[in-house]
Amino acid sequence: MTLDMRWLCPLLQVFDMPTSLHFYRDVLGFSVVQKSGEGDDVGWVWLRQGDVELMLNTAYDEGERPPSADLGRVAAHGDTLLYLGCEDVDAAYAHLSTQGVKVDPPTIAPYGMKQLLATDPDGYGLCFQWRVEQRSDGQR
Repeated sequence: MTLDMRWLCPLLQVFDMPTSLHFYRDVLGFSVVQKSGEGDDVGWVWLRQGDVELMLNTAYDEGERPPSADLGRVAAHGDTLLYLGCEDVDAAYAHLSTQGVKVDPPTIAPYGMKQLLATDPDGYGLCFQWRVEQRSDGQR
């Protein structure tokens, strides 16, 4: 039997929801589908941008968050990388750069994907990528 699955929506644990919301909503352009309360300082948020969905959840219950992020926890997020289909990787690079996100110029992987790597405020990796020969405007 094959399971009939229709979508995937990862849940990321974040240290500071307002900071993460700013990054995903205000910098990357995600819209809030639903959240657990009013304002930005909430415990859970469901986000969508095009066909991409993502949920964020605070890593600590209300009143239990330490004054600063656990560096070991942030470092452990380095083995998580979200790949996002993004046809115009060069435009993504320009946008993220102007928004103050530290990114190196895009590269083309040996398997034909133009890729731009970034990191979110909690150390999760993001790879904006598109197959080089799939560009509809003829550019690489």
